Amino acid sequence: MKKLIALTAALALSTSAFAGFQGNSNNGGFNSGNGGSTQNVSTIAQAKKAHDDTYVSLSGYIVSKVGDEKYTFKDSTGQINVEIDDDLWGGLQATPKTKVRIYGQVDKEYGRTEIDVKRISR
Repeated sequence: MKKLIALTAALALSTSAFAGFQGNSNNGGFNSGNGGSTQNVSTIAQAKKAHDDTYVSLSGYIVSKVGDEKYTFKDSTGQINVEIDDDLWGGLQATPKTKVRIYGQVDKEYGRTEIDVKRISR
């Protein structure tokens, strides 16, 4: 019985210790440089050159809707398609003249680059 208790305690400790090495932003972590980069990407031109999964913060205008949850986003350096889930709008109303800030990640697939938006604000 003592061995079972000791084994259970050791397993619990090793599991909680492992949880601290998952690389979340609060605890730091490993960055291979191949994705999920924290480089400062603040323009569409930079986003188009960035690696897949690079985080971006872009300021500009949503100029058109091109599909279900897909929009064309424009800044002074160009334009790019963005995906904004309906539940992210949070009551925000935007027109092509409304300047917004989007936070998200570069998504590179099948020879195209777009932004997967995680948050949008005015």
